[in-house]
Amino acid sequence: MLSRVANTLYWMARYVERADNLARLIDVNRHLLLDNESLGSNRIADFWHPIILCTGDEEQFQSLYPETRGEDVIRFLTDDPRNTSSIASCVAQARESARTVRDQLSDEMWEEINALHLFVRSEEAAYLLGTAPPRYYERIRRSVATFLGISATTHPRDEGWEFMELGRYLERADKTTRFLDTTSYLPADGHGGIGAPGILHWTAILGSCGALGAFRSVHHRFDAEGALSFLVFSRNFPRSVRYCVERVDECIHRISSSPRGGFINEAERESGRLLADISYGTAEEAMALGLHAYLDELQQRFNNIGGLVFEAFVLMPEMFESQRSMQQRGHDAVTAWREQQEQQQQ
Repeated sequence: MLSRVANTLYWMARYVERADNLARLIDVNRHLLLDNESLGSNRIADFWHPIILCTGDEEQFQSLYPETRGEDVIRFLTDDPRNTSSIASCVAQARESARTVRDQLSDEMWEEINALHLFVRSEEAAYLLGTAPPRYYERIRRSVATFLGISATTHPRDEGWEFMELGRYLERADKTTRFLDTTSYLPADGHGGIGAPGILHWTAILGSCGALGAFRSVHHRFDAEGALSFLVFSRNFPRSVRYCVERVDECIHRISSSPRGGFINEAERESGRLLADISYGTAEEAMALGLHAYLDELQQRFNNIGGLVFEAFVLMPEMFESQRSMQQRGHDAVTAWREQQEQQQQ
């Protein structure tokens, strides 16, 4: 597979997953705040501010909105065209990626992602956001679920599929840690609202990850250790970090056709090392290190794996193809590489 096509499929899947996660995050938190109308305006602002911080878009948000109001956060994360990570922007970028590799997708996959893009840009979407926001976010989630279901039943299990799975699970792992990290930005006295301090936020985090029902079936207390144990270390919940990293490691090895348990490139080495650390780690150890520090390190390692995947499967093949082309014109490999580096720096 051409590295350009692989990279496009990878990012298409990441954008689709990101749009779904943002829709979950906003919708769940809106519902929880509606159920707790007794919260004052200051406490509501304290509730929304960590959400902006966990997405990493605080600087851009503050440049556009002077205050952290709930409606501004929702607009910024939903359909603000100035935010390249909003739901609308993610859907647009996913659709554009799909368009450029349309021959690699089934007709049904293209039709669904195109239909979602048209909906996001439609007057119907604007009307729903103004009158019935839950219906808008439900439409996003259902469209993404439909797209994933169509992909699973119509796309061959080839390299293209592995790159899409790789992007999807790497994005999902990153968002799970970011949702957990929202509690790190709360005021020192904590803010709960239903029963005991913190329960409101743990309920929102679990709900945003689609984990509320599954969590209740095995845990009875909404606390940091329980949520961390389930959302990071669970072996069978499909949105836990451990489950996602396991899938990422599988995809990387299948792409390179190397057996698991070893490595032939840095991406495999890093994914295997991260999987081992999580597999043999515990929530108690993570809490002892500090929740924010632990989650921040995970996010950095996800970013590192993404960069190593690019170097192993996208950047290097293009470099070698460029070298071969230059060699045919009479240059040796070293000269070709130096010329390419000089051109990139200009």
